[in-house]
Amino acid sequence: MSIHIANAPCSWGVDDPKNPFLPPFKKVLSEAAAAGYKSIELGPWFYLPTDANALRQELEAHQLSLVAGTIFDDLVSEANFPAMVELTHNICRNLAKVPTAEKTHAENRPAPYLVIIDFGNPERAKYAGQSDKAPRLPDSEWQRMMQHITTLSQIAWNEYGVRAVIHPHAGGCIEFADEIEQLVQDIPHEVAGLCLDTGHLYYSGMDPIPALSRYWDRIDYLHFKDVNDAVWRDVIARGVDFFSACAEGVMCPIGKGAIDYPAVRAFLAERNYHGWITVEQERDPRDADTSLRDVTASLHYLRSVGF
Repeated sequence: MSIHIANAPCSWGVDDPKNPFLPPFKKVLSEAAAAGYKSIELGPWFYLPTDANALRQELEAHQLSLVAGTIFDDLVSEANFPAMVELTHNICRNLAKVPTAEKTHAENRPAPYLVIIDFGNPERAKYAGQSDKAPRLPDSEWQRMMQHITTLSQIAWNEYGVRAVIHPHAGGCIEFADEIEQLVQDIPHEVAGLCLDTGHLYYSGMDPIPALSRYWDRIDYLHFKDVNDAVWRDVIARGVDFFSACAEGVMCPIGKGAIDYPAVRAFLAERNYHGWITVEQERDPRDADTSLRDVTASLHYLRSVGF
């Protein structure tokens, strides 16, 4: 295997750029580099500098590259779609102009990636991880979302050479096993790949390794998280929404939770995975003072088991 490991600003609690408690972006970049990561995701638009020259200077100052940018928004509504098109252009334009991650890959497509995540339906966020309670989209709305994702993916690749990958996410409208199955039927791999996330798979009731195996031919990029099983069971039982669960510590450093990462490593070795993995540990940004400790521990643990 030739695997590279990145991190993302959400490990410092950076998901909503309007959150008043976000740590300074220079802290995130410096701590990611200090922990031993060579690449990082862009995080939400407007968090890192949006000017490509300024962004390049900051990345080079910390000896970091960008592995991916992310759309994390409502991809269902027609009214929101023009903003998503504009965002796709902005993210991918910068990915084409700044240092990006090494193009290590085998059958999977190489970095950089545009990670596409639907999120913004409050009923779905409320019932994250609860497949039996979460309302499913009507077919007309699902198909509209599929067309929106297809259009964004085509813009990213055709205009900027950035590979789009769709990320099923707890609390979004693409989360559960039946929705992933429908997704891969509706959007062919030549249009967009998958970014499966071990933590979100677990959170949503799936065993990560069988899920990775089932969709292996569609996976271009991976996210790693770990889940505190006791906290997870508690928040699911209480019906806590996803980001409140993160604030309660449902995500933990890799190797401290329920996911068997030595088994994941053996699976990836068997499949000869060559590519990028991004470690994430979503949290409340008011808890970012422990981020350096945790992202360092996650990387050291993964190295200790052969990644």
